[in-house]
Amino acid sequence: MYKRFTCILLMLLLALAALSGCYANTDYFPKVCLSRVEVSTQKLDYSLEENWAYFGIKTGLKEADLFLIAPTVFLGKENVFNMSVGNDVMRQRFINALNMQRGIYEETCRMFAPFYRQAGLNVYSIHETDATEYFSIAYIDIRNAFMHYIQNYNNGRPLVIAGFSQGADMALRLMKEFGDTEKIKKILVAAYIIGWRVTENDISAYPFLRMAQGETDTGVIVSFNTEAEGVEYSIIVPERTLGINPLNWHVDNTIAPRYYNKGACFPNYYGEIIKEIPHLTGAYIDLVRGVLKVTDINHIEFPPVLDLFGEGVYHIYDYQFFYRNLQENVAARVRVFTSLPVESIPKGK
Repeated sequence: MYKRFTCILLMLLLALAALSGCYANTDYFPKVCLSRVEVSTQKLDYSLEENWAYFGIKTGLKEADLFLIAPTVFLGKENVFNMSVGNDVMRQRFINALNMQRGIYEETCRMFAPFYRQAGLNVYSIHETDATEYFSIAYIDIRNAFMHYIQNYNNGRPLVIAGFSQGADMALRLMKEFGDTEKIKKILVAAYIIGWRVTENDISAYPFLRMAQGETDTGVIVSFNTEAEGVEYSIIVPERTLGINPLNWHVDNTIAPRYYNKGACFPNYYGEIIKEIPHLTGAYIDLVRGVLKVTDINHIEFPPVLDLFGEGVYHIYDYQFFYRNLQENVAARVRVFTSLPVESIPKGK
């Protein structure tokens, strides 16, 4: 009965690429070195609202801001590996994908989401050395949009950074580059890096990155990748990742039973919940792979959609399975953050 969600969920596909470039946290906005890319090529002007899918969207007074990065919606074409932000069809698909996530955040946050020249699905099939360029192009746009937002619109407001899949990859890059700057440390509520791996090597290379250890710690990364029990490998998590259980907010293998799940939600392109299932599944952290294992999912009802994801790899359902819990958690972390005195805000390790 979930086949009708297939087209919707297809838009939430992963963009896989290795991090590239070099970052130096020496300036207010550190310089970035990106190989094989002409930074000036088709540079987007983020002072224009037309280059934002969401530009300060809010209903009523919001306690925090959200910088939201969209997942992959561009499949790519022959010899075309980055999405054109001038294509009206792709812009609408981009907005549709964001709308399916916005309900997690919009009750708490004023929302900003830039259009960007994201890498296409076809980048997966080319050599990693060549693929680096196309993911770097995507990050140049995200970086420029983030800098423009911080310099012109943030004004010291609490900030949530969030992304799914390719968007989570881009969010992690932002955290690696800017997460140790005093400006960001003072305002960061949390970075929701969901559907992407954060490894022990990442933490070793960037020791100021802090993984969430509970339900309301701030200045942290909230991350998980959902799998069935028995899955031992996925293209999304080829090595051990770090994560937290969104049902009980434990980082150990304590099982959260399904009644902890406050609602799995399946939104449409407008962000409207078209189906909600309370208590869909329980979950626990697998200490070997670091992924989130679900205990009550029928893999036939929730297929992987593409062969890219093997059976039992529930990547495209990361947000949906835990929708209400995530929604409550964003509000809880913002509430705690706004009650903290400035001097107590975590400064990193």
